[in-house]
Amino acid sequence: MSTTLALFLVVFGGLLLAAGFLDDIAARIRVPGILLVLLLGLLTDNRLEALPGQPPPLLSLVQADQIAQVSLVLVLFFGGLTTNWREMRPVLVPAARLATVGSVLTAGLLMGVVLALGILPGTSFKSDIPFALFVGAMVCSTDASAVLALLRPLAGRVPQRLINLIECESAFNDPVAVVLCGLALAMARGQAETTAASLVIEVSRQFLLGALLGFLGGTLARQTLSGRQPLASTSQLSVLSLAVLMLLVGATQLCGGSGILAAYVAGLVLGNSPECDRQVLEAAHAGFAKMAELLLFLCMGLVVQPDQVVVAFGWAVFLFVAMQLARLLMVESVLWRAGFDRSERLLITMAGLRGAVPIAVAIQAAASTVPWGDAMPPLALGVVLLGLLLQGFSLVPLARRLGLASPE
Repeated sequence: MSTTLALFLVVFGGLLLAAGFLDDIAARIRVPGILLVLLLGLLTDNRLEALPGQPPPLLSLVQADQIAQVSLVLVLFFGGLTTNWREMRPVLVPAARLATVGSVLTAGLLMGVVLALGILPGTSFKSDIPFALFVGAMVCSTDASAVLALLRPLAGRVPQRLINLIECESAFNDPVAVVLCGLALAMARGQAETTAASLVIEVSRQFLLGALLGFLGGTLARQTLSGRQPLASTSQLSVLSLAVLMLLVGATQLCGGSGILAAYVAGLVLGNSPECDRQVLEAAHAGFAKMAELLLFLCMGLVVQPDQVVVAFGWAVFLFVAMQLARLLMVESVLWRAGFDRSERLLITMAGLRGAVPIAVAIQAAASTVPWGDAMPPLALGVVLLGLLLQGFSLVPLARRLGLASPE
């Protein structure tokens, strides 16, 4: 083993160990764990300037992009496994509207705001359609794990249908954001025509193929794994289900579909199948999902320098405010006459924390050849941090103030 590889193992092992402890501490003090993990990565010197000579960075953008894409697949697959279809069914229609129509509407509103600016503050990049679409799509999805971690102190005291709606929306809208961001990058590289028809065709193709292949892959996996349910075979089950997931995501991407949507749908099929033991599957993949989530936020913190976040902070504040206004308009319009009163709609609006998806797609943009890609990670990191700080600490008090949390 080379000295460089040994050094990397020591550094990343230590960072992952510290991230695990920080995540546990965050749960005790009731703050999102990803906030502390992001700060850990941000404060770590990726350029290793303290070492003699000119050592390579701990993590390059290409490596970070590869880790982020795989991590996102593992996180969404686990999200599908843990989604209870019976509990989600009563809120499926409004959640689906929020996740699809609502996400597209949010991205469209933000796209219009960015186009109206004409230029990205602090840079020489003009706001064209691909750039504006990417910025809007990057922050249009919400993070279920961050929101549910914050609402955990109110478990059993907040109406369950609100929790189910927030969780269901967050699970469904991630593929929407990823597909729109991928389309924006393809347009920026000249691989897609900037017409409304091409947008509709490309998004429809990726969604239909992703959902279809995810369902077929999940059904095949259910038949393959249904006979391997004893607790003693948990390790074998994790290997087999992970192998099926790798085959499914790779094949879906090669066919032109959305791999992460296929991963989520396959997890949803497996997790709600009577032939499979859901508890065994969750136990098999809980460790993968937690490691993937920690690595994702560590990667973001490592490839972004603190001074870049400071430079992009003003722009991040502007985008955060515009994002909140866009979500407010979206929730009010999509959930109008859907059985949710004004207080509930306001809580749903404020529960729209951003997390894994903006991080992953921002790293993807930075690793690509688009001219504005390097500006995306600091911007995404600033927006995510603002949401975790401002929304994160105000969500529980807001629920109590709105009268949505019953007394203890």
